[in-house]
Amino acid sequence: MKTSSRGAVDAFIVMDVMEAARAAEEAGRHIIHMEVGQPGTGAPQGALDRLAADMDASPLGYSVALGIPELRARIARHYGEWHDLDLDPGRVVVTAGASGAFLLAFSLLFETGARVGLGEPCYPSYRQILKALDMRAVGIPTTLDNRLQPVPGDVAANRLDGLLVASPANPSGTMLSRPEIAALSAACDAAGANFISDEIYHGLTYGVPAVSALEVTDAVCVINSFSKYYSMTGWRVGWMVLPPDLVRGAERLAQNMFICASHASQRLALHAMDCTEELDANVAVYARNRDLMLEHLPRAGFRAIAPPDGAFYVYADVSDITDDALAFSREILDEAGVAVTPGVDFDPDRGRHWLRFSYARGTADIEEGLARLTSFMARRGTAVAQ
Repeated sequence: MKTSSRGAVDAFIVMDVMEAARAAEEAGRHIIHMEVGQPGTGAPQGALDRLAADMDASPLGYSVALGIPELRARIARHYGEWHDLDLDPGRVVVTAGASGAFLLAFSLLFETGARVGLGEPCYPSYRQILKALDMRAVGIPTTLDNRLQPVPGDVAANRLDGLLVASPANPSGTMLSRPEIAALSAACDAAGANFISDEIYHGLTYGVPAVSALEVTDAVCVINSFSKYYSMTGWRVGWMVLPPDLVRGAERLAQNMFICASHASQRLALHAMDCTEELDANVAVYARNRDLMLEHLPRAGFRAIAPPDGAFYVYADVSDITDDALAFSREILDEAGVAVTPGVDFDPDRGRHWLRFSYARGTADIEEGLARLTSFMARRGTAVAQ
């Protein structure tokens, strides 16, 4: 059959790493997973119990395209609880995961050929979704001085139609402050560019809470998800917050692309938002894991790391060790039994000098993984003497 060029997107390398790790496990090896950005926990038990009752009471057929009203109202209330905002539930659109939200947002906000800026390193699927939609992802090289985040001057300098930022970011875990978000928003306004804020790692911060772009502007498309803080990756449900005049357009797209997000997932998400005690216990595990990573990775020889304010990643510069992070990640998997993600997933050029380590698993796994990495690096003569 003939095919379209839209399918000619790059592989999501972390998924290839996961497959290589799975194959190693199938061959009988014990692998420590530091590659995947997925909580080691499942959905909150209290929410699962309530969903079971919902499923007994109803077949849970299609919902309306914008999402069940109870969940939209609960998400709006969330912005009051976390960000002191009075948000109209009518601005909330429930989506089939954050991935579904990006498809809707890009389709709604940009014409074919639009130039959308991405501060690199960044989540790789932004780039590939834009490519599949015949839009142009404009990679913006960032610096450690700017915490691997774009700066306002990047908007006009790159003649952007839109700018997508993430705070906390994947793969770096760095965050934007309120003044930084305000400055980026103002730069977009001045250039007539649309502003999109990816906030899917909100709730996973260690010290200063994350700022929502909604705290500084209403001229923004905010995207969030139940995958990370709410530990619901496989349930595939997320949300968008849009300016009021864009909601109907998003609804029409959602009706035709998805009909609706999974009704059962929406019910589970609604209940998960009230499971704060269980969810915050998960964050406490990540905080402990982060401390272990920041203590032991430099000792192992991974000394140049981005400041991980949030999420559950450490992004390490390995340019003093290799100029081929993909090959190096394979070596680590083969010899140490630890799966890590090469930076080329997040930055096609400079990423060959970086690795991402996830600490989303249980603490025992993180401790074992760090011990294996330290031994591996010592054999290569790159660990720091104790």
